[in-house]
Amino acid sequence: MELSKVSLAPDFRIPKSGFFICTQTEAKMERVIAFVDGFNLYHSLADNGAYNKYKWLNIRRLLEMYVPAKELKEIYYFTALTTWNLEKVSRHKILIRALEHVGANVVYGEFRRRDRFCPNCKKQYVAQEEKQTDVNIAIHLFRLAIEDRYDTALIISGDSDLIPSIKAVKSTFPSKKIGVLIPIGRRAEELKANCDFNIKIREKNLSKCQFDNPLVMPDGSHLKKPPTW
Repeated sequence: MELSKVSLAPDFRIPKSGFFICTQTEAKMERVIAFVDGFNLYHSLADNGAYNKYKWLNIRRLLEMYVPAKELKEIYYFTALTTWNLEKVSRHKILIRALEHVGANVVYGEFRRRDRFCPNCKKQYVAQEEKQTDVNIAIHLFRLAIEDRYDTALIISGDSDLIPSIKAVKSTFPSKKIGVLIPIGRRAEELKANCDFNIKIREKNLSKCQFDNPLVMPDGSHLKKPPTW
């Protein structure tokens, strides 16, 4: 685990396992809220064929590899539905139901049509571009800081577009810490430089944090991992 620029209390220690724990003399419990950039995380798994098998990912279990369960107060998962492809929407909704089952609050953005130019064929084409995730994360990061809902914000993303909102929160609320949990295969050097600490997601933790297949829901129904994504 890689940490940078973190001020730790004298009685705070990091064991060899990499988990954060405090000795009994540490009185104050940290309140941690996680902000998950769903598409950035998804593409870190989709862009490398070796990681495709980890898409059935239990975000809560992954976060609890790094944060004590009693300190993880809320999880916000930011995503958007590919409404022009109903098969993808169906598969995506299965994962969303699984994430809601473990307590994730899902915040939706949207896709918008954008005209693009192909330099090879010299023609314009229409592409779908995911919008609002950065703004939604920024709004929630700031609003929940104003409401004093967290001591530490843990962001899962490798997107440098989040840096302005991170700087704004840190300058307005200097006592609050912001860390980044970097998706596998991402470097995110600029993001790391603007956070209080950074942790790299490892493949061994992805493999340990998969949902059961099938996943049994409270009503007795079963969610099965989609055979393809």
